Amino acid sequence: MSRAPQDTVALVTGATDGLGRAIAERLAELGATVHVHGRSADKLAAVAREIVAATGNEEVHTHRADFASLAEVGALADEIAALPALHVLINNAGIGAGLPDSPDREESADGLELRFAVNYLASFVLTTRLLPLLERSAPSRIVMVASLGQASLDFDDPQLERSLYEGRRAYAQSKLAQISFANELAYRLPTDAGVTVNSLHPATFMPTKIVLAERGTSVDALDRGVDATVRLALDPTLDDVTGRFFDRETEARAEDQAYDPDARRRLWELSEALADSHG
Repeated sequence: MSRAPQDTVALVTGATDGLGRAIAERLAELGATVHVHGRSADKLAAVAREIVAATGNEEVHTHRADFASLAEVGALADEIAALPALHVLINNAGIGAGLPDSPDREESADGLELRFAVNYLASFVLTTRLLPLLERSAPSRIVMVASLGQASLDFDDPQLERSLYEGRRAYAQSKLAQISFANELAYRLPTDAGVTVNSLHPATFMPTKIVLAERGTSVDALDRGVDATVRLALDPTLDDVTGRFFDRETEARAEDQAYDPDARRRLWELSEALADSHG
């Protein structure tokens, strides 16, 4: 972006394990002020100590919130909104499809389908609440860590309450929702807002806790996903790129629903309604 990494303030959600932790360490290594989010205070404290020790960068700050609770997401948004600046928001927190492909529908603390709530709705709430700060801090960037595993949302049954539940489909719907939201937000933001919004599939089956628990083996190295995500966050050649989906470093096309203006509007309205009733 048009500022040096050492002048950048970033928030990485889901940063106590796997990709999020590695992204946070890379950003700290580059000199950024890094705010790391997780749901365990003990893990957050340990990760912060480890990153400081590994990078020598003491500007590593922790924030605890369980993304299965919209009230806790709102409290996190309030904490971050009080910062002087935020230049990069990396929405990475999420859960997988289940073990091995759970047939059991799970719910969040708010009674919402768990994968939709944690992987998508929490980032919708956090991002929209932080938009004023991101705009004041411009140029700034929002990065949605999504996946090539995508499925269209059924607006007649968005919480998969009546359909045959399958963890893999719930996960894939939540990931397409992230991409659709990114595309819609990029469309809604004024061209002079100075905020870009992009999503990506960072890499395939990296050796993260989720992947190893669900598959037992990995495909891409963790650094592959870190490189692709940090590129979207910082690369100055992407200063004016917004509303795009990337497969690693290559621009790609997501499922069709992510480009349907009516579907994107309906998702936004559904998300606002759920946030208002459960936040």
